[in-house]
Amino acid sequence: MDRQFINTSSVFFTLLCVPIGGPRYHKFTILWSFLSLSLSLSLSQMGSIKPEVSQEVLPYLIEYKDGTVERLVGTQVTPPGSDPQTGVVSKDVLIVPETGVSVRLYRPIDTPKDKKLPLVVYFHGGAFCIATVGEPLYHNSLNILVANSNVVAVAVDFRNSPEFPLPAAYDDSWAALEWVASHAAGGGSEVWLNENVDFDKVYLAGDSAGANISHHLAIRAGSIRIDGLKFHGILMIQPYFWGEKPIGSEVTDTVRKGMVDIWWRYVCPSDKGCDDPLINPFADGSPLLSGLACDRVIVCVAEKDILRDRGVLYYDALVKSGWGGKVEFMEVEGEDHVFHLFNPTCEKAMNMIKRLARFINEESEI
Repeated sequence: MDRQFINTSSVFFTLLCVPIGGPRYHKFTILWSFLSLSLSLSLSQMGSIKPEVSQEVLPYLIEYKDGTVERLVGTQVTPPGSDPQTGVVSKDVLIVPETGVSVRLYRPIDTPKDKKLPLVVYFHGGAFCIATVGEPLYHNSLNILVANSNVVAVAVDFRNSPEFPLPAAYDDSWAALEWVASHAAGGGSEVWLNENVDFDKVYLAGDSAGANISHHLAIRAGSIRIDGLKFHGILMIQPYFWGEKPIGSEVTDTVRKGMVDIWWRYVCPSDKGCDDPLINPFADGSPLLSGLACDRVIVCVAEKDILRDRGVLYYDALVKSGWGGKVEFMEVEGEDHVFHLFNPTCEKAMNMIKRLARFINEESEI
């Protein structure tokens, strides 16, 4: 059924259910207006019928059989600039012209020239198929994190699936680290990095799929050295890890378990399914956690998040892995996945941001 007809029908039904005062003919006026609107919409859409649906990956997108993709969320874009509420300024920089990969840079507005700050390289979430660094929720969240942590941040705008299947997101993110490293000697193309970054204090960070990317880049950096960067830690916010066999709340929450299964199999249609090492760090073929190329990790989970138990499993496994670094854990009670994006200034979100800021700056003061 046409989605626009469904929407207008809902409006009509709502109007009829709302008590309307005055003469009875007012309802007939509303009915006539609805019929006129519905007819107008139907006529305007004749000749532009959408192609047949190939797959629905709800609530994120719909892919059609002609190969086009309609994203249902994560399509809004906020431009960079000065944010008076947080005192943070941002700008976009194209870093790999061949692929179109760019980054959004953030720093406190009043940062003096040659003042060296820790660097946070941030990877956004979105199940590897939606959102960009310009998504308003992410832009606002990064402004808040930078303001509270007093850091420079590089948010990576990697390419999304299905147009660019995995491992494109990982490769784009690795290319961003190499671009950052090109500034370590002070002769890079971006003045903010040359002047204001302490390359001995680099943190990988991300929420959901972005936390997953942070893990894999830290593993890769353990075997492939990036000269000029010293990775001090990872900030993992409600990390997106998964597996074929349900654990914890997944056992009884079969609806959400099945939904996340669909998400992953869509962006990574491998024969290993949800036990692909990219999504399950404990599956056969996964590299050892002891290979992480950093000294510290903080894992943040949310109590009501279907991904919670995977984050707990990651924390427990890292503690027992023989890695040798320090791992911290934080659970936010009563909240669900990426709650801090939707309500960034609530008390629980700000408590989490402040915990992350302490994590960064405690190390920076050593």
